[in-house]
Amino acid sequence: MSRSLVRHFSSPDEHREFSSGVLDLITVGALTFGQETLDPGWRWSKDVRPLAGTDRCEFHHVGFQVSGRWVCEDRDGTQIEIGPGDIFDTPPGHDAWVIGDEPCVTIDFQGIADWATRGSSSRILTSVLFADVVDSTALIDEIGDGAWRRLQAQFFENVQTVLSTQNGTLVDTAGDGILARFDSPVAAVRAATALLMAAERIDLQLRAAVHTGEVEQTSNGLSGMAVHVGARVLAHAGPREVLVTSSTRDLTLDAGIDYEDRGAVELKGVPGARTLYALRATPAEPSLR
Repeated sequence: MSRSLVRHFSSPDEHREFSSGVLDLITVGALTFGQETLDPGWRWSKDVRPLAGTDRCEFHHVGFQVSGRWVCEDRDGTQIEIGPGDIFDTPPGHDAWVIGDEPCVTIDFQGIADWATRGSSSRILTSVLFADVVDSTALIDEIGDGAWRRLQAQFFENVQTVLSTQNGTLVDTAGDGILARFDSPVAAVRAATALLMAAERIDLQLRAAVHTGEVEQTSNGLSGMAVHVGARVLAHAGPREVLVTSSTRDLTLDAGIDYEDRGAVELKGVPGARTLYALRATPAEPSLR
């Protein structure tokens, strides 16, 4: 029987120290939370860049500002100031620095598990799953921001449930979409189907794409042509549709998954035509309850 659980940052699972700052990490279930304490004068490009090995922070952070103030500068030069009580969402490719004489304390809910560690990378074969809500802008206009936020929260709860059921890993989120990775292409396709079904139960239309290939895995996430291909395949998917590439289709036929040939298409920025397949039969998947 599950029981309620309380954790405190005074007893973290991991404590990291770096130039002008410290980070405490606590993992609860599938989620990792981080508490950063940054000294006055701290700046990512000065104090963390030597560890990360990238020009800018390539993590997507979502968190809550407890105390102190800091500035986030996006890749295009846009700057925002973040202070106590603010909820922030900072995309990859930013710099950040503390302003004022008060230490800066933040609680991060995303993009923190591998932050402030020395960067390393390896090439692995994996299946990437992209999914997003169809016509989300029109839906927001129709139902309003408050109702959309509630739907969005339900959607991401379903995402976590599906990924844990299919042994997937959430790599990134962006507004109304996700990127996840799976060791098994069959699990990736089943997860895509489960996400579409879960979205329908809360009156959302989802589309999804799965591609299997080699990616560059770093502490900052995933990169490489396979990620680019997966994102471009998603752009060809229609509402309530799962599209896969030939590499994923070939590796999942023995699992009894049936596809409809959609022919060869040109993917923007990808050399050569790629044959795409639409999922036709719904594979069996575990209950989400």
